[in-house]
Amino acid sequence: MRLRNIKNKDNILSKSKYLIKDIYEYKGKYKELFNNNNPIMLEIGMGKGKFIIENAILNKNNNYIGIERADSILAKAIKKIENNDVNNLRLIKCDADDLVNIFSNEIDTIYLNFSDPWPKNRHEKRRLTSKQFLDIYSSIFKDNNKIILKTDNRAFFEYSIVSLNQYGYKISNITFDLHNTDEDYITTEYEDKFANEGKPIYKLECLKM
Repeated sequence: MRLRNIKNKDNILSKSKYLIKDIYEYKGKYKELFNNNNPIMLEIGMGKGKFIIENAILNKNNNYIGIERADSILAKAIKKIENNDVNNLRLIKCDADDLVNIFSNEIDTIYLNFSDPWPKNRHEKRRLTSKQFLDIYSSIFKDNNKIILKTDNRAFFEYSIVSLNQYGYKISNITFDLHNTDEDYITTEYEDKFANEGKPIYKLECLKM
């Protein structure tokens, strides 16, 4: 899908207090950035920010960091954040494979929401639940490794279950049709789209001690 260019996106990004400009500045020091020692929740591939913004508003005792690669998408997210003034949320422009250079044993929970499934076998290493990325996550988690994943892609979901189990994660909560359960949830933009199309939403939570 082609991204629509956002007018003045460079200006929006450069002036925003929510976007961390020097992405390596706070490695090991994020409690100083947030001025507290609250848990840090990281969303990898936050899109336009609906999920992470709503979580930050509802859960003031957690800190949230969203990462995204595209300037236009970040600009859209920043405009939403500034309309809500969410002080426990920051954004970083980066790729997921650079996380090891940005954090050091500081993350409590990772959200993987509707990640690119990379369906071809030759692209397995690009999947965010491959061993290559699970190795990266292990270096940035604080104590326990907790991952919460949602997707509309059945094949990616099944791959993730196997990969996480092989890496030592224990799955504590799993559903193959989230929107037909009694569980409370906050949706993403993609999730709303897929649910409106009648697609089932798959979700799991897992922990590695």
